[in-house]
Amino acid sequence: MTQIVNKYAKRIGLSIFKVTESVLNMSSTTSTGKSSDEISGYILCEKDELDLGITLKGGQSFRWVECSDGNSYRGVFNSALWTLSQSDNKLFYTRHGSKKGFQCDKALSNYFRLDVSLKENLKSWAGTDSHFKTTYDKIGAVRILNQDVVENLFSFICSSNNNITRISGMVDKLCRLFGEYICTVEGQDYYDFPKIEKLSSSELENILRKEGFGYRAGYIVKSAKKLLSLGEDWLLGLKKENGATYEHARESLMSLPGIGPKVADCICLMSLGHLESIPVDTHIFQVACSNYTPHLSKQKTVTPKIHQEVSSHLRELWGPLAGWAQAIVFCVKINSTSSKTSKKRPISKAEKKKSVKTKVGRKNSSD
Repeated sequence: MTQIVNKYAKRIGLSIFKVTESVLNMSSTTSTGKSSDEISGYILCEKDELDLGITLKGGQSFRWVECSDGNSYRGVFNSALWTLSQSDNKLFYTRHGSKKGFQCDKALSNYFRLDVSLKENLKSWAGTDSHFKTTYDKIGAVRILNQDVVENLFSFICSSNNNITRISGMVDKLCRLFGEYICTVEGQDYYDFPKIEKLSSSELENILRKEGFGYRAGYIVKSAKKLLSLGEDWLLGLKKENGATYEHARESLMSLPGIGPKVADCICLMSLGHLESIPVDTHIFQVACSNYTPHLSKQKTVTPKIHQEVSSHLRELWGPLAGWAQAIVFCVKINSTSSKTSKKRPISKAEKKKSVKTKVGRKNSSD
């Protein structure tokens, strides 16, 4: 426990040994700060099967950032740092700071589920749903990521009553404070997601509360402790490939503190292989009320019962990969919402003059 507190203190700048500690754990670096432990290459992947930007920044994973060049993305998965970019038919990668013997092509194909044809499924969904047909043309090729279940689980515990920006900040803090160092690239240190053992510390709850996690801090620690008591194979046993049904996996996840129906469905969909799982948040509920379940439009909150009704309806409509279809609809919705809020009506010169006069008048009256 003392080690955890000391590590936390170091990473928030309370130790003069912070830089030394990072250097000792790094691979050899060049004068540019770029790690020499790198592998670069590409795999064949058409852009209409994968749009990096919307897939990586669409609320599935919270570890990816857009690079300054505006064309590439950098993030962590499989305990390595990756820089990704794409052309019309290639996915380019650079893997930084990972162990030897790592098969990059296989890792990327698995992470993006490239064994599944998105184009074929788009045809299928559009064929059974006229609303979906008019939706997917508005967005790029969204894929469901195949993520580490531990990282995915705790990331979505952080998502409660939160937005993507704040969730990303919380996940980043968890990694920087309690994760294992991976490498330094362009002056930036990168860390792996913490192990469950690190997150189970009682003292960690107070640290996270001070870091702005609020009530989520308690859920993180309590869920970590319960997962430890259940054993390391419990979560893996909930995967579809290991024989677990979607219903069993979902119900089991909801036995953990801080995990309700929506979070359980996110975990089932994005890290357990249950692609029929449909997380119903405010955005999906609004779409459902507009196009699929209008009788629910008077409901103001998504109760567990409503969540079940909406997800069951969409699952019957979209089929065994319904969760993937939902992700596309979700991305269209959040992008259209952000576009509306970002558009401001131009202010005329007359309005500007009127505004200035009003401010001056208020100032004079207060004097």
